Amino acid sequence: MSGKDFFTNRYEQLGWKFREVSLRQAIRINHSNAEEKNLVGRLERSGVYLEKIPFLEFGYWVVNSKVSAGATAEYLLGLYSIQEAAAQIPATLFSALRGKRVLDAAAAPGGKTVQLADLMENSGAIAALDVDKRRLNALSNHLERCHVSNTVTFLLDARQAKRLNVSFERILLDVPCSGNFAADKEWFRHRTMQDIERNARLHRQILAAVTECLIEGGEIVYSTCSLEPEEDELNIDWAIHNLPLQTQEINGYGQNGLTKIFEKDLDSSVAYCKRIWPGETQGFFVCKLKKRSIKT
Repeated sequence: MSGKDFFTNRYEQLGWKFREVSLRQAIRINHSNAEEKNLVGRLERSGVYLEKIPFLEFGYWVVNSKVSAGATAEYLLGLYSIQEAAAQIPATLFSALRGKRVLDAAAAPGGKTVQLADLMENSGAIAALDVDKRRLNALSNHLERCHVSNTVTFLLDARQAKRLNVSFERILLDVPCSGNFAADKEWFRHRTMQDIERNARLHRQILAAVTECLIEGGEIVYSTCSLEPEEDELNIDWAIHNLPLQTQEINGYGQNGLTKIFEKDLDSSVAYCKRIWPGETQGFFVCKLKKRSIKT
């Protein structure tokens, strides 16, 4: 089960008519390092012209650029990060971050880790995990460039997060997913349902493992750049029925999560999630979960 027709037919059943999209580059200002107004003007004088992204506090589209956005002095100084627009949403959904113990369970290449540190104003502590040493080195370089001082990196599978022996108050779980066609023009050629199902199982394993490291009342933000419900709504439905987690309402960009998937009815609270079909941004899915008390 694969191919463009197979997947686009699925999307239509889920309520979205396939269309080709062309993504715009986006940046996020690291407000701990730069004043927004001053940086926008400074970049324009360098030939990088920006447009405010309406659903993000510090996000901008790059509308025209005479130089690469990744080669300016401002970028090298850590005043901003290049980060896809939808990918800037998850870190902003936590109710509070300053001074908290935060786990970034699948951190590389580090855009969301830097964003977390920025939102925390380098307070508290972040444990950033990844399973790939080369990606972890890239993450460390990203943290150094952006003057992040509250983060420790670990070469560790998120399914082994309990080995850290730390109880976290906030967990960002941007899981390694199947991606989508908007960010990968060859996606339809090399993705199969077997890939989707394998990734969905991995996500459930990671969710179960990190939930054990979360304090009661703590929050998980779960996100993917997959359009496939097996990795999105179906996994959240599984989590709230099998783990001490409950969904939290999100006010923001995107459509409500689907509560009926191919004739299967899901828990009504899955509607609190947000599904973003490709258009202005790449496809994305995000959900906020809270750990409820465990009855003994």
